[in-house]
Amino acid sequence: MSSPENIFLRSPSLEDGMAVHKLIDSCPPLDANSSYCNLLQCSHFADTSVIAEEGDEKLGFISGYLIPGRTDTLFIWQVAVAEKARGLGLASIMLRNIIERPQCRSVRFIETTITEHNLPSWALFQSAAEKLSASLQSSPWMDSQTHFDGLHDSETCVRIGPIAQTTI
Repeated sequence: MSSPENIFLRSPSLEDGMAVHKLIDSCPPLDANSSYCNLLQCSHFADTSVIAEEGDEKLGFISGYLIPGRTDTLFIWQVAVAEKARGLGLASIMLRNIIERPQCRSVRFIETTITEHNLPSWALFQSAAEKLSASLQSSPWMDSQTHFDGLHDSETCVRIGPIAQTTI
């Protein structure tokens, strides 16, 4: 894979659910959700999610949703990029694709959670904040012991914004 020009971005559909499930499963340290969850992401959250593909091959996926009661905030749930497509800036391109959609016209903030050691995710969201000329704040949110019974690393809440309407 040499460049992102051959990669097509679109909203996912229900039929993409199992391919997304397999893609996420192949991208540690991402948490593998149930296939049912991925089917819901590809259908119920299609307007705020994106799939990247070359031909029939799924190379990337971002799931997101507008937080209920805070429709100015897009929450990014997961970002997955196939190993062969890494290093192309695909995650940034996919994120931009979502925030430029008409459904995200009201979005002024992007939120996500990141574990301390997920350096690619930290780099993605720090870069996004810079590209959007927005600040990035982080704060502890889900504690390993309190919320995950010690079975998962703690998650830090990352908030980018405000995003100027003219940058979207």
